[in-house]
Amino acid sequence: MRVRLTLWYSAVLVLVLLVLAGAMYLLLARNAVQSTDSNLLEQADAFLTTVDAELQSDTTLPGLVQAAKEAIAEHRFRDVAFVILDPSDNIVITSEDSADNDGVRREFRRAIFTSAPFQTLVALAGPGTHAFGNVKGGRDGYRGVVRRFAVGSHEFTLVVLQSLHRQHEISKGIVGMFAVVIPFALILATAGGYFLAKKSLAPVVAMSTQAGRISASNLHERLKIHNETDELGHLAKSFNQLLNRLDASFDQQHRFMADASHELRTPVAILRGEAEVSLSREARSQDEYRESLAIVKAEAGRLSQIVEDLFTLARADAGQHPLVKCEFYLDELVLEAVRSARALALEKEIALVCEPGEECLFFGDEGLLGRMIMNLVGNAIKYTPRGGRVTVSCRVADGRYVLTVSDTGAGIPAELQACIFDRFFRVDAARSREDGDKGGAGLGLSIARWIAEAHQGSLELTRSDANGSVFSAFLPIFPS
Repeated sequence: MRVRLTLWYSAVLVLVLLVLAGAMYLLLARNAVQSTDSNLLEQADAFLTTVDAELQSDTTLPGLVQAAKEAIAEHRFRDVAFVILDPSDNIVITSEDSADNDGVRREFRRAIFTSAPFQTLVALAGPGTHAFGNVKGGRDGYRGVVRRFAVGSHEFTLVVLQSLHRQHEISKGIVGMFAVVIPFALILATAGGYFLAKKSLAPVVAMSTQAGRISASNLHERLKIHNETDELGHLAKSFNQLLNRLDASFDQQHRFMADASHELRTPVAILRGEAEVSLSREARSQDEYRESLAIVKAEAGRLSQIVEDLFTLARADAGQHPLVKCEFYLDELVLEAVRSARALALEKEIALVCEPGEECLFFGDEGLLGRMIMNLVGNAIKYTPRGGRVTVSCRVADGRYVLTVSDTGAGIPAELQACIFDRFFRVDAARSREDGDKGGAGLGLSIARWIAEAHQGSLELTRSDANGSVFSAFLPIFPS
């Protein structure tokens, strides 16, 4: 990743530098052309001013030639040449014709003034106007201006040429500077970019190394967060939250396995003990065998119920327990559950009452909801002492169905109320139960809450004190 970031950074930097260098080069070239054109025009104006001053009243061709010679002598520059043409574009005089033998203007050759590019430049200017153009020749070519001027009744042409050699030398210097500066800047930027990328990604490498050391044996360890406000701090915080959830899931799984092993061990031990007792003596009465078989049957039923509840929860956790939905009346389902549980209530001399309510048409899994109601009613009967009362009701309140199961038991201590829906959690010490009642495995309320949530509802302990407990299931009237 460091290499990729550095390469991307370097590529973008090269692109920016090239664009910047190209734009600067074009700007400098444009300014150079404008500066040359301005200088040529000034040279032409100054030359013609000198010619006009030297001509005075002599407007003949010899007078023009003599005036031009004086102007040429006054305006002598190494890289500038002056050419005067007659109305037929024939050369009248050039600055090279009057040049000394010191080589001041040896850069220009007379052949330049008769070349095709020169003739093309002359043709650019119309009567009374001026024009600029380039002429090929020499070392790097020439830039010229053409001016039309009148002498007497005749129109002559002045051409001023300036060598572009100096501009080309400056351009080569600029290109050479860019050829040195850009690679040097690229090397520095690449080294700096790699260093910054390495420094920026160092926390990621440290987090990766630390995360690689975390396993199930040290899941409690967390990544160090140096700055919670930046992106890497947010990443580390999110990863730590993931570890928290995994840690909680592992703890829940460990507790679940330990509690399940404990719950399954008890009935298995009883079954094994009864079998060993039955086989320990050769001759036993029929009543003794029947009593042992009754115990085996009861424990086998309890073991079967625990396994079924575990299987239900496992499928629910995996999302593999589909709902078989249909339309039914929730109030009738409550009444049917009360009738089924009445025998359990009579056995403990508990008054089981179903309060009348309005019709509650519902669309859901009738079997699962019936199981939820039976779990709540059976749990209330189990923890209500003899002579107590269990009340079940179903009504509409605040735009939803509210199914309530209340008892007159001893209540649940406040510090344990938050745990009552945990799997295998039981508050046997807090709520009175009949002696000899083995009770459930602590899975009924967990399954009941899952059934309510599967129907987009909720199951809550709305009240629990010395006067009893109230469990309320809230279900939507029109579930999606």
